[in-house]
Amino acid sequence: MTDTSPALPPLTVTTSLPPAPVSPDVEIDLESDLASDLAIGDPAPAHRVGTAADDAGLARMIAAFRVLQVRHARVLAHESAAQGLGITDTRFLVHLAASEGQATTPKQAGDVLELSTGAMTSLLDRLERHGHLERRPNPGDRRSILVHLTPSGAAVARAVSAAYASAFSEAVPATERNGVAAALEDIGAALDRRHRAATAR
Repeated sequence: MTDTSPALPPLTVTTSLPPAPVSPDVEIDLESDLASDLAIGDPAPAHRVGTAADDAGLARMIAAFRVLQVRHARVLAHESAAQGLGITDTRFLVHLAASEGQATTPKQAGDVLELSTGAMTSLLDRLERHGHLERRPNPGDRRSILVHLTPSGAAVARAVSAAYASAFSEAVPATERNGVAAALEDIGAALDRRHRAATAR
């Protein structure tokens, strides 16, 4: 079958960030992943619906999402290393900060980060040593504890989030942000539905 997918332009990375050192808790070849993601070829048959323009738009959107994933990983690795943390450490601090001051249990945190109990305990120990969080007794359940963000941890979350706020505000005009946010929410919900359906089999 002849490949009718639109040719994608050469990728050029324009960023003021220096090359990102990869966190010790992740092994990822960003350049190889980026190259393989751009070589997407024909969309899968299930995706080939509507007009050729629809198919071209879908292919471009998926390719852009894959490139976004790689660039997100690069920025997160750089920002985490700048704070002396691993990527998963940073993800957890940002998650806690986004919870608007609500504490979480280690089990809830492990579910969000998809970590085992042992890995979650190690992460909490590490962040507590850094002074970024503290564990307190759970007043609603004496058998468990709650994890609270400290001012130091909140400062890390703000610093990391600022890099994303800068990029998003640069790329998306204020008048379009609600629409972009809605599209991202819809894509996330669709991916979650497929994940739940696949794991329920």
